[in-house]
Amino acid sequence: MNISTYLNRINMKEVGRPNLSFLSRLQENHLLHIPFENLDISLGRPIQLSLPKLFEKVIEKCRGGFCYELNGLFDWLLRECGFTTSLISARVRDKDNSFGPEFDHLAILVYLDQPYLVDVGFGDSCRFPLPLTGEEVEDISGRYRVILEEASDGYALQKQEENGWITEYRFTTRSYELQAFTSMCEYHQTSPASHFTQKKMCTIATLDGRITLTQDFLTMTQDRNKQKFPILSDQQFYKELQRFFGINLS
Repeated sequence: MNISTYLNRINMKEVGRPNLSFLSRLQENHLLHIPFENLDISLGRPIQLSLPKLFEKVIEKCRGGFCYELNGLFDWLLRECGFTTSLISARVRDKDNSFGPEFDHLAILVYLDQPYLVDVGFGDSCRFPLPLTGEEVEDISGRYRVILEEASDGYALQKQEENGWITEYRFTTRSYELQAFTSMCEYHQTSPASHFTQKKMCTIATLDGRITLTQDFLTMTQDRNKQKFPILSDQQFYKELQRFFGINLS
């Protein structure tokens, strides 16, 4: 890995000490500069879990990706910067409140004074490391916590909503290699049941909110206030993709 090229991509200049402060800066800057997107899936371009290929796509070609790409690559950066990490499997809550299978989502645990959940591949989620103690962490996107679920022998990432705390995904602390996620990575690229194959999208955090582009709408969120603008053609979609995300797929 060329660490300086990666850091430049997320607007950071040098490697700091592997502590919570540096980890927090890395995570937030990653989310502010690298989008979560499924554009290759919509174009039928296979995504392979090869770290050099992911580095070329996301860092050198200034693209984004989904969880297997972004967290897989970020984990590599963290290890190169001196952090002790592990890749973990998470099961994402669906609209019917059921949970997906193992390897449905890839996230990271970083071990400092205690384990922290780190995730740069879940779209609109917490921008800072989350301890597994139930301690609440708040940022511009909301209030989050990780709690122990004794019944499931694992943990739950939760976000506070109007009606209380909602579980976004469940996970255990078991460590896996990146290749263990290959099958579900292929599933989410090809299955009609995967939401990643339903429509193309690209989203990125901003200092005061988020910008999200789908084939239907451009959504601008500022201080939790949303404005939606219709996307009326593929030409307009690709124009906005270039304008707000700097991505030119041609």
